Amino acid sequence: MNMYYKSTRNSSVNVTSAQAIAQGISRDGGLFVPSEIPAISLDDIKKLGKMTYAERAFFVFSKFLTDFTDSEIHYCVDNAYNDKNFDSDNIAELAHLFSGTYMLELWHGPTCAFKDMALQILPYLLTTSAKKLDLGKKIVILVATSGDTGKAALEGFKDVPDTEILVFYPDDGVSAMQKKQMTTQEGANVGVCAIKGNFDDAQNGVKAIFTNAEIADTLAENGMQFSSANSINWGRLAPQIIYYVSTYAQLVEDKAVDLGEPINIVVPTGNFGNILAGYYAKKMGVPVNKLICASNANNVLTDFINTGVYDRNRQFYTTISPSMDILISSNLERLLYHLCGENDATIRDWFGKLASEGRYEVTDDVKKILGDEFYAGCCDDAQTKACIKGIYDKYSYTCDTHTAVAVKVYQDYKEKTGDDTVTVIASTASPYKFSGSVLSAIGADTDADEFALVDKLADASKLPIPASLAALKDKEIRFSETIDKNDMKGYVFRALGIKE
Repeated sequence: MNMYYKSTRNSSVNVTSAQAIAQGISRDGGLFVPSEIPAISLDDIKKLGKMTYAERAFFVFSKFLTDFTDSEIHYCVDNAYNDKNFDSDNIAELAHLFSGTYMLELWHGPTCAFKDMALQILPYLLTTSAKKLDLGKKIVILVATSGDTGKAALEGFKDVPDTEILVFYPDDGVSAMQKKQMTTQEGANVGVCAIKGNFDDAQNGVKAIFTNAEIADTLAENGMQFSSANSINWGRLAPQIIYYVSTYAQLVEDKAVDLGEPINIVVPTGNFGNILAGYYAKKMGVPVNKLICASNANNVLTDFINTGVYDRNRQFYTTISPSMDILISSNLERLLYHLCGENDATIRDWFGKLASEGRYEVTDDVKKILGDEFYAGCCDDAQTKACIKGIYDKYSYTCDTHTAVAVKVYQDYKEKTGDDTVTVIASTASPYKFSGSVLSAIGADTDADEFALVDKLADASKLPIPASLAALKDKEIRFSETIDKNDMKGYVFRALGIKE
């Protein structure tokens, strides 16, 4: 089967995976989606249980990247998923929290966040795609980040030949550790800039630059073209499907579930990419009962899944789980394209209304499917902290501020439904990335600088301090510029040495 990719806003678009990955976003502003979702059987899953993570990744990628040769896929997965890049041989670690409930620890990579699972392989996917297409251009990666994607992308692309990466983050919307990770980034081909605004402003600015034909022409004249490391790029999203397939195979192998027995998946999410990957895994054949979407105080997704009305016209909150401080969830467009029967006119209508009016409402048919597939809940900072403390006191397990949102929402779901299905909770970041908030939650003193807080958390949690975070203490700040959100195009041109 040859796999091609369509645009959510123009179903007549038909490109290979290499084209979709290299381009990042369709020229009409839509997101690339597979023309069909490939199937995996229970027999396949049983066999995957005996494999390494890299071997499982090869199997899944071979379903989606049909224009890649086997050797090209092996090159990508073997260079990404190894003990040089991850501090766990399993890559994605499963921790048994309590009866029938598992933490899927996705933060054992170089930047201590789940984004490493995709962004360690994306540079290989992207450069391989560019070579296959014989682009002959430098690829400029533009990234908007709410904290974790930026660092993971910078680390993945630093000094990769024929690439340049520029990252925008909200000046007051990331943790101190996240900011230090980005502003000290090494590499001759990297640039980092804060904007006065929130993540949605950064994301909208990046999308506007991507879809501006005049800017694209200017880049082409200078031997460059844009691509993306955000989850709008299929090459970012596809690797996330793998860890859900891998996790189910591992649970079967460990006899934690019987082959074919469904599981629940709980995901703390803002941009909807991580939970959408779980949806794709389910549609491929992984037995999933319920996808549980967990939001913080910025609960636009909770309201949408429960009502069918997406309304970003609401107060924006800066929370202790900053990577979820998002009101425009880009990957929802992919899901809705599938749920509305791949009707691109409907998608253009809904997302046109989102851009012009800030809201849209889906059909009753789509509302029903949303309710069948997903459960959604949210919690505020106080509830998040209480959850961190509860887990710490009861299970001696220390989780970060995003994972705690997922645990709290799962607890609410279980109390409401009585559902005792085996459940996997996506643990998306190391607690060390949010040391102050975690220490505050468990009742420890937080009157210290960021790195003293890391030491205090080590004493409290008994977890080893990730070497990459410990090394930040003595690194010099390389990037300190803050710009108005309307000057993002100017920054890109200045960084690339292009005259406006």
